[in-house]
Amino acid sequence: MEIITAILEFLRDVFSEPALLIGLVAFVGLIALKSPGHKILTGTLGPILGYLMLSAGADFITANLDPLGKMIEHGFHITGVIPNNEAVVAVAQEILGVETMSILVLGLVLNIVIARFTKYKYVFLTGHHSFFMACLLSAVLGASGLDGVVLVIIGGFLLGAWSSISPAIGQKYTLKVTDGDEVAMGHFGSLGYYLSAWVGSKVGKPEDSTENIQVPEKWGFLRNTTMATAITMVFFYLLSAIVAGPEFVSTLSNGKSPFLFAVLAGLKFAVGVAIVYAGVRMILADLIPAFQGIATKIIPNAVPAVDCAVFFPYAQTAVIIGFVFSFIGGVIGMVVLGFAGGVLIIPGLVPHFFCGATAGIYGNATGGRRGAMVGSFVNGLAITFLPALLLPVLGELGFANTTFGDFDFALLGIIIGQVGNVLNMTGILAIVLAFLIILIVPSFFKTKSAALNNYESSSSETRGM
Repeated sequence: MEIITAILEFLRDVFSEPALLIGLVAFVGLIALKSPGHKILTGTLGPILGYLMLSAGADFITANLDPLGKMIEHGFHITGVIPNNEAVVAVAQEILGVETMSILVLGLVLNIVIARFTKYKYVFLTGHHSFFMACLLSAVLGASGLDGVVLVIIGGFLLGAWSSISPAIGQKYTLKVTDGDEVAMGHFGSLGYYLSAWVGSKVGKPEDSTENIQVPEKWGFLRNTTMATAITMVFFYLLSAIVAGPEFVSTLSNGKSPFLFAVLAGLKFAVGVAIVYAGVRMILADLIPAFQGIATKIIPNAVPAVDCAVFFPYAQTAVIIGFVFSFIGGVIGMVVLGFAGGVLIIPGLVPHFFCGATAGIYGNATGGRRGAMVGSFVNGLAITFLPALLLPVLGELGFANTTFGDFDFALLGIIIGQVGNVLNMTGILAIVLAFLIILIVPSFFKTKSAALNNYESSSSETRGM
């Protein structure tokens, strides 16, 4: 049993490292294409190094968002629950470690099986999000009374199924974002992004893209995304530092001048974004060609589903707009919860940056600048109210002072948890049956593409026509 546990822990560690997962996929694809040895080496290392660069940038962003969040909490006297996936998973590993890693391994295998034998040809490559979802499923299924092998089998199936279904749901929007580049959304904030795209299509026009905003010549430097991000974030940090007061900020700055600390934190945030962009370019340069080997030889017509940050370069102005308006939605949602007497969900800057930015990109693809603003605002409201509703169904994890922050985690957790609490095993099996029907039925119908929804209805609908 100890050997099996050790193997499962090793596989969990490998498959929860997106850099290694993406590198492995590139390696298999290049082997399938019978590429020469030097191309296999560079084509495998490229995506690994690119993802490590993306992760380094994301870590840099996260580290510099932490003091900003603390300044906002102190300055505006806010206390409550802060949604953060990493924090809640860290707590969960003390309670649900074996169940989580077992669900993770089974879910990853089933995602490949589903991609091979159904029209859901999407291979989910964001390993850490698979790990987070495995943790959520182990929590809500355990709270519904499941345990042991049954919990692992059902949790693994739900993880594999949702990893295949969620990219397909909004692939028509993703193709608009990427101008037809065949990648899919592999991130469990996906339903929020698709909602933003749908809202964007109702409130704006794609030709009014955020990337076409006219900037006077003297302000032309703002077209440089890194410069614009730096100026925007320095303003946010300085404002928060002023409200929090120099005495409190000094506790965060390790003796450095409080306002100098705020300025440098804002600039470092911009550097983190620039690193993310560089990493994304490196990933796509090697991953997409290598993935053709998998798409042609192993899983015909397979589509890689990748992290949300991979989409940032497609609409860089929308990234900042999405973050700002998602955060505004989070603040308003928090106020509404306060007046309603509910659990106060403090806007977590990490989910509002990454999910809000991506919602802005999707809203922009269908509704231009107005779509980016309104779509990301709606996303901000959603990732405030949904985590509040999720807390009661998390079982033992519900007592932690945090919760999952992204749309899919919250919505699936609420549905599975509530159905399990009310209908017990019968309700859980009904959800499993529904997922099976969704996976199998498209195989009996003719679709426009081998991979479900992987087409653009017409070239005139692409962004910026």
